[in-house]
Amino acid sequence: MIVGAGGGADMNARSALGKYGETLAARRLVEAGMTVLERNWRCGRTGEIDIVARDGDVLVVCEVKTRRAGPFEHPMAAVTPEKAERLRGLAERWIHAHGGAPPGGVRIDLVGVVLPSRGAPLVEHARGVA
Repeated sequence: MIVGAGGGADMNARSALGKYGETLAARRLVEAGMTVLERNWRCGRTGEIDIVARDGDVLVVCEVKTRRAGPFEHPMAAVTPEKAERLRGLAERWIHAHGGAPPGGVRIDLVGVVLPSRGAPLVEHARGVA
């Protein structure tokens, strides 16, 4: 773990934690039979989609939230109505940039990753959260 007094080291630690969680999430989606199309797709200043995947003929926009075990908000509580609206807008932009909507439409999923101080990470996948 990186410990630092300044924002730089803390930001690096958070970034590493997030990347690790996204790797675990992508693995979980693949194990569930999905195909990961893209990770960390950025759309200018609008934001980023953590994972874009295909589940059969459905496009899946997946938000990943990673937390260390402790007194923090559970990652599955992280998608607020505002966040869901932003994800829907990003999904529309991704579809526009990649040739149109798939026949099965679009679904927004959430993968929550909790990293305990000991033992295996807990990875939860919720489909259709928004």
